[in-house]
Amino acid sequence: MRLLTIFVAALAMAVPQAASAWGFYAHTITADIAEANVKPETRRAIERLMRAEDQIGTPDCPLATIQDASVWPDCLRGEGWRWAYTFPWHYQTEPITEEYSDRKNCSGGSCVSAQITRNQRVLADESLPANVRLEALAFLVHFAGDIHMPLHSGDHDDRGGNDRVVDYGIVSELNLHWIWDGPLAERAISGNPPVVRRYTDAERAELAGGGPADWGRESWQLSRDFVYPNAYGCDPCTGDLAERTVLDQQAIDRAIPIARRRVLQAGLRIAEALDAAFAPGPLATDER
Repeated sequence: MRLLTIFVAALAMAVPQAASAWGFYAHTITADIAEANVKPETRRAIERLMRAEDQIGTPDCPLATIQDASVWPDCLRGEGWRWAYTFPWHYQTEPITEEYSDRKNCSGGSCVSAQITRNQRVLADESLPANVRLEALAFLVHFAGDIHMPLHSGDHDDRGGNDRVVDYGIVSELNLHWIWDGPLAERAISGNPPVVRRYTDAERAELAGGGPADWGRESWQLSRDFVYPNAYGCDPCTGDLAERTVLDQQAIDRAIPIARRRVLQAGLRIAEALDAAFAPGPLATDER
């Protein structure tokens, strides 16, 4: 057991923190859900756009499928000299003790909510080169996933939970963000019933809808009202959070349905965003 603990902890530390944003598995599952729920004409348009992969110039980061697109922006972290300007686009943390604003901590549009809007608009512009639109598709798919992970809109003071030391099961000294990004999300969407399927209109009406500002607000509120209290047993707005905590089995069980719902919402909302981007006519977007 001790050897297993050491192995898992070492594996966790071996994965770069920035490279594990909402986990490879969770992101690809959102892409699977989106692919199963987009219109047939949207799926064909995506396939045509993928032919521009060679023009992107990222041979170590493939971009030939929507599943590739869902993790491509994280893969770019291996080439910081070229892509570092995109790294702040993955999140939008702000103090959870203050009112939420989708324009706060988003100077020059350098935050996840603004980049979802911008990249959907770029993707929809057929006057632009295919490789530019393909890059925008990847950013859109990935960031629409990121914004649904609650701690990507978590507290600014602890970098969305990255600075919170948490024990998770037999593995000690992880952090709250990493747990929600990886093992908790994977546990929530594994097993039955399967999450990848065609959803009914009624299900989509209940799970999907809204825009990036709404999705960010949902994550921020989940962080404030559930994620931190569930981990620390107190209101983060009124209580002092301990330097270290344990996410015990009861806390994990409470978190699983919330993590699962966020993955479902992300997948269905990605499908809606892609359908809108490839639909004929002008795309309605908010102005930044």
